[in-house]
Amino acid sequence: MTLAEIESLLDKSFAEARAALAGAANPAALEAARVQFLGQKGFLQAAKKSVGQLASVDDKKKAGKLCNDRDRELQDVYQANLDRLAREARVAELAQRQDITLPGRRSRRGHRHPLSTTCDDILAVLQGLGFEPAEGPEVEHDFYNFEALNIPRDHPARDMQDTFYVDAGGAEVVLRTHTSPVQARAMLAAGKPPLRVSCFGRVYRKDDDPTHSPMFHQIEGLYVDQNVTFADLKGTLQLFAERIFAPGVRVRLRPSFFPFTEPSVEVDISCFACGGTGRGGNVAAEDGRCRLCKATGFIEIMGAGMVDPEVFKACKLDPDHVTGFAFGIGVERVAMLRYGISDIRLLYENDERFLAQFP
Repeated sequence: MTLAEIESLLDKSFAEARAALAGAANPAALEAARVQFLGQKGFLQAAKKSVGQLASVDDKKKAGKLCNDRDRELQDVYQANLDRLAREARVAELAQRQDITLPGRRSRRGHRHPLSTTCDDILAVLQGLGFEPAEGPEVEHDFYNFEALNIPRDHPARDMQDTFYVDAGGAEVVLRTHTSPVQARAMLAAGKPPLRVSCFGRVYRKDDDPTHSPMFHQIEGLYVDQNVTFADLKGTLQLFAERIFAPGVRVRLRPSFFPFTEPSVEVDISCFACGGTGRGGNVAAEDGRCRLCKATGFIEIMGAGMVDPEVFKACKLDPDHVTGFAFGIGVERVAMLRYGISDIRLLYENDERFLAQFP
């Protein structure tokens, strides 16, 4: 067969094949047309076999390209009709199941969870202050959770934290009761100051009431360097409170006790509902007293203090050359204050009626 005969064969059969493949009205007819024109006994295969019989290399190239072009065009026509028939079959199937002429239902947009929003806001403020995020395991060794933080086995502070213990074949393993173990790990890993980290994660304690949960979230900050003072801590807390709660909010520090800081303080902020007056505001009771701060004018939000020298020793730092401060805050506590939530359990029930209030 010559090049001219191959061209004639392709031209003669191409239009017929295209019409048959494009005009097939059902899958069976389309498959029959595919076998007839694109199968092993079709005209394209016959033409391709004849290409090898041509004497001229140029003729073989021209004939081979022509066969491939025609094959590609017919494959495209076949696939287009196959897709069309599949769509029509799907529409027909749906029409039998439901009325597809009805207007569609608009999907409801979800809302960010108040805990996620609060957490992101706190971490963003800390990152703006130079605190780099750090993470640690939730299933923690007793050394990092207690002993490295100046809470030895016989320390009375252990009674303050109802701990979940893990059976680890005799090893002292607990579900961490705070995120402070991340601070200990960070100091041991750093080796030398400066160090400025924020620690976020889940913590676990045996609590279960309207204001406490056996699982909750904490965020802590740690700053260690030479000549870090209590004034640095107070300035950091003041800026943090203004960014998270309200501009101009006042910070009050009350002496307290934490085994891993000395001196230690409880941090209060002036009530943003009543302006620190203890009366009026948008949550006032019938007698005019502010219910949010219980008419005291201040709300407790976190604990803080200067890192205890014993903690530095346990973390291989020299307390004669470095100082530092740490503070920790419960994310749920902040969310409940910001959004006026009275029961912590509402944050975990995934009730859409509750979550829809926080667009």
